[in-house]
Amino acid sequence: MNKKRKAAAKGSKVAKKTSAKAPAPAPVKKAAHSRQGFRTHEHIVYPAHGVGQIVRIEEQEIAGNKLELFVISFQKDKMTLRVPTAKAAAVGMRKLAGPDVVKKSLDTLKGRARIKRTMWSRRAQEYEAKINSGNLISIAEVVRDLFRSENQPEQSYSERQLYEAALDRMVRELATIEDITETEASKQVESYLLKGPRRGPKTEDTAEKQDEAA
Repeated sequence: MNKKRKAAAKGSKVAKKTSAKAPAPAPVKKAAHSRQGFRTHEHIVYPAHGVGQIVRIEEQEIAGNKLELFVISFQKDKMTLRVPTAKAAAVGMRKLAGPDVVKKSLDTLKGRARIKRTMWSRRAQEYEAKINSGNLISIAEVVRDLFRSENQPEQSYSERQLYEAALDRMVRELATIEDITETEASKQVESYLLKGPRRGPKTEDTAEKQDEAA
């Protein structure tokens, strides 16, 4: 009996020793689903590119440092952007506009165009800055100011380009918010524009227009 007990005790010690040497399984790192108030699969607005969707949050090692990134897909533009999660607020990334902002932006479309008496090149810069601000109301101001109805003089090429850029940004966001097609959102925007006061003929200086066309 003593021999059997000694053998059992010895076997137990060996088992404990073997168990102690066995490497612990590496912890499984779960993918992050939300950071800085944003979550995966959520649609967001990135100022320079408009509406995109966070497809995942990934971690990369750069120069020995781990960096966490939002991977944002802009499907219509066939582009993917990686933004450090810690810098999302600094670069102006935001959630889709809320009901109050949407209402104010649509009401903005009904207002009178506000055309500054400055050189077109300067106004064009201001319009572009508003478009790239990512602010829906500022974008609506550009749409309102550059909109031309059928009974108004045609736009120059550069005016048309800025108008279409602003319109595209606004339509995409409205379509995403309201879960409608971009065609439906575009018709909605146009209906508000047509409610605004009619604009008279342009009074831009001819030399300014020639300079712009060049």
